[in-house]
Amino acid sequence: MRLPIIAGNWKMNNSISESIELIGAIKAHDLDEGVEAVVCVPYTSLNEVKRVLEGTTIGLGAQNMHWEESGAYTGEISPAMLKEIGVDYCIIGHSERRQYFNESDDIVNKKVKAALNYGIKPILCVGETLEEREAGKEQKVVREQLLRALKGIEGHEIENIVIAYEPIWAIGTGRTASSDDANSMCGFIRGIIGDEYDETIKGNIRIQYGGSVKPDTIEELMAQRDIDGALVGGASLVADDFVSLINY
Repeated sequence: MRLPIIAGNWKMNNSISESIELIGAIKAHDLDEGVEAVVCVPYTSLNEVKRVLEGTTIGLGAQNMHWEESGAYTGEISPAMLKEIGVDYCIIGHSERRQYFNESDDIVNKKVKAALNYGIKPILCVGETLEEREAGKEQKVVREQLLRALKGIEGHEIENIVIAYEPIWAIGTGRTASSDDANSMCGFIRGIIGDEYDETIKGNIRIQYGGSVKPDTIEELMAQRDIDGALVGGASLVADDFVSLINY
């Protein structure tokens, strides 16, 4: 039985004080203990949010990291720095990082390996553009992204990775893939894992859907066989909405 995981990606939102206020509002609710909840907050809020989360079951995530432990990389944050704070997860390969900051599959692979080396669980994002889907290339694109990102990752490491299928055309647009389409791609991803590793890993790895997930769509998505959770953007910035997703 795979433990469902709902992760909120706050993106470039919330000051430190706003972050503390939002976490406080989330903590005020009873959360389903059968669902793993994670908040991926801006770098500036990580330390304070970690403090406020003490005594809860909510995990802490970062939104990005460099693959080197240290060095002349102005403005970057290393996995060692995140580990010292107590970060549990890190989003890697998000489409906004790929699109706006030119992150390649090779860079994503380096980051996945670095996160695993420091005991940080990667939330590995893959997904196609609208043009690629309309051209019938969505499976080819997702397969290539996934295999390149996992190059050199051993079987004993793979279950520490959460894969997030995020169709780029559904991120922040208000458009959501149908539950059938989302499940079909998540099942396709699971099949690739089975081919590259084994049936046990295929059955255990958690695969999220992300793309304008809202309280009124979460129940149908989570009822699907191969969807194990959601990577949530805007709805994670509103306490009541995020709690509704966790308690779907």
